[in-house]
Amino acid sequence: MAKQRVVGIVQARMGSTRLSAKVLKSLRGKPMLVRQLERLKQAAMLDSLIVATTDCAEDTAIAELAKSVGVQAFRGSEKDVLDRYYKAAQEMNADVVVRVTGDCPLHDAEVIHTVIKRFQERHVEYTKTPENFPEGLDTEVFSFSTLETAWRNAKLPSEREHVTPYIRNHPELFKLDEKWTEGTFDYSTYHWSVDTEADFKFVEKVYENFGEREFHMRDVIELLQEQPEFLQINKGGTGYEGLAKSQQEDAEWQKHHG
Repeated sequence: MAKQRVVGIVQARMGSTRLSAKVLKSLRGKPMLVRQLERLKQAAMLDSLIVATTDCAEDTAIAELAKSVGVQAFRGSEKDVLDRYYKAAQEMNADVVVRVTGDCPLHDAEVIHTVIKRFQERHVEYTKTPENFPEGLDTEVFSFSTLETAWRNAKLPSEREHVTPYIRNHPELFKLDEKWTEGTFDYSTYHWSVDTEADFKFVEKVYENFGEREFHMRDVIELLQEQPEFLQINKGGTGYEGLAKSQQEDAEWQKHHG
């Protein structure tokens, strides 16, 4: 059996409503997105990596930034992120897609490896990060054929804007992995993605601590145990406010479309 081509797709755009142009904010002298891409490039189980941004003029900067650090870029629909993902995966000849978002500068190659291994060993069509891991390390892995089915059939705003809700909403169509945990800890309340200025300040503190040294999830957790005051910097965020907004739009869509 031929080896499956595993492609990491990072969605990123300038037009974030809560923290505009956050992916270009300087994080210890480099744009935040560059910091994340450098970390993702350490994931040896990824055969290739591509940034999927929009075809809006303002996102030319993101495409050029990706290319400047040796990462391919794809440009597509701003609102229909599912379409953007599908076409990026198609362009990369992906058999397996690894989805991450471009607002997670603490993302970890070891976490990505854990989720890919789970996908391969369980022979499923979709899996995601362990339930007990911090938010901001979110990793979804699914087959290209699963993505294509979602792309053809998804209708709800939340299913087009957030890529995988259609897959998760239809267990009768796909072989979905069960919810799972790794290890005996629970750090699921930790909020590590960058959605607000407070989130960015939290990430800055983490990077200031490690400097240019390599660090992983377990290192950040140890840091937070030693410096629990860091957790107060961005207390209260979840990282999932955008999905909640799209789900509200679903109700309005259903009123007009039955």
